[in-house]
Amino acid sequence: MSKRVLVIFIILLVSSCVSKTGNKNTSPKTKDSPNVVFIAVDDLRPELGCYGNTIIKSPNIDNLASEGLVFTNHYVQVPTCGASRYSLMTGLRPKKTSHLLNNAFESEMGHKSDTIQPESFVHQFKKNGYYTVGIGKMSHSADGLVYGYEETPSTIKEMPNSWNEFLFNSGKWKTGWNAFFAYANGENRQSLKRQVKPYESGDVEDEGYPDGLTAELAISKLKELKNKNQPFFLGVGFFKPHLPFNAPKKYWNLYDRNDIPLAPNPFIPENVNKKSLQKSGEFNGYQLTDEKAGLSKPLSDAYSKKLTHAYYAAVSYVDAQIGKVISEIKALGLDENTIVVIWGDHGWHLGNDLVWGKHTLFDVALRSALIIKVPGKLSQEKKVNAIVESVDIYPTLMELCGISANYPLDGQSLVNTISNPDSLQNNVAYSYFNNGISMRANQFRLTKYWRTEEPTLELYDHDKDPWETKNIAKENPEIVKSLLPLLAKGNTGLYN
Repeated sequence: MSKRVLVIFIILLVSSCVSKTGNKNTSPKTKDSPNVVFIAVDDLRPELGCYGNTIIKSPNIDNLASEGLVFTNHYVQVPTCGASRYSLMTGLRPKKTSHLLNNAFESEMGHKSDTIQPESFVHQFKKNGYYTVGIGKMSHSADGLVYGYEETPSTIKEMPNSWNEFLFNSGKWKTGWNAFFAYANGENRQSLKRQVKPYESGDVEDEGYPDGLTAELAISKLKELKNKNQPFFLGVGFFKPHLPFNAPKKYWNLYDRNDIPLAPNPFIPENVNKKSLQKSGEFNGYQLTDEKAGLSKPLSDAYSKKLTHAYYAAVSYVDAQIGKVISEIKALGLDENTIVVIWGDHGWHLGNDLVWGKHTLFDVALRSALIIKVPGKLSQEKKVNAIVESVDIYPTLMELCGISANYPLDGQSLVNTISNPDSLQNNVAYSYFNNGISMRANQFRLTKYWRTEEPTLELYDHDKDPWETKNIAKENPEIVKSLLPLLAKGNTGLYN
């Protein structure tokens, strides 16, 4: 798309939202202010038709993408669920080790009363007159409550001040965490003592797994929200394609396994210490797995294809649930005034680098899907190739909805990036994990680890090596030297 068309698009886009709310500091909002439906999808790589995957079946997400913006280089702050979502919700990069953990919400928000400074962008919407509803996994917990996988649900909320309502239907699985690790027969990973496979083709309808119930609940709530005399923010969190890769059989049947691709780099990258990777412990926790994964050798081609098939089926299943929600938005006539966001909380190694899981600072674990549709604008797919971060979503939504975020955020609004595609304003993304900081800037990924095992610096040139198969830091000291000051700007105090 030409720069001129993009500039016209963003002017129209902003005017459609801001003009309805008046001055950016106006509060409370009126019913004519834009609604927001934010769909969070667990472990969703940018493995979708709209991202160029010609095998995977994701027609509903692709259709939304055809009406909105597809961010091709979106990176999360942390490659683990709870911490990634914490940075998303706060608009802040990790500043202490607790921000890198799945219990970040519990430790930082769960026991705090309402404050002048919003705890999250959802809280910010609520403070500005929006009615806020959460369904499913929006923070870390499957149902928004603080408790362990095998514990009785508590009454402590992970985001206690953000939601007017928080809902979840755990169905036959009884609790949120049981539902998160659900099998079609009503059992779960915990009840079966981990004696389970990491995949299942269930002979059930969509509602035979929890995401189908979540879609039903979202549809029901949309009908109520349509009649409210105020704008709304609806967050819907789907579980799949998180492990276990369980989905109704009909979604498995969409694929011929012979067509399923293998990882293009099923080996440890050159000049990389194994400490930069991980041993697929989460995956191997499904103890009836056909084969154990590890860093000594790849899984067999046959099993790798089966697992990738299972992941694709889970993506197609969640795509169908997302399609139901989007169809209801249109059926209710809400699409003309509702911003829709689809966000993946991180990527996933599907055998890349001998890893089956996330929890690394490699590009494949940090890059995830981000699609934003703003109503009433150009109905053709627009690719935004600038490098952006999850922390940018908070200020972007505030600007689109005419709300002033009146305290410092680490992210930057993407509105200017969209209108000026050649701008370098947002052309850097920082991620944190495993005693390291990784930075994607233009064609390069530079990672620095604070550890004794060498090498502690890794450099990858994505123009020449998009799968990061060889660390070239040692032979390119000048490039490393030029990038290290920029990486240092991303050190929020985590490492010295």
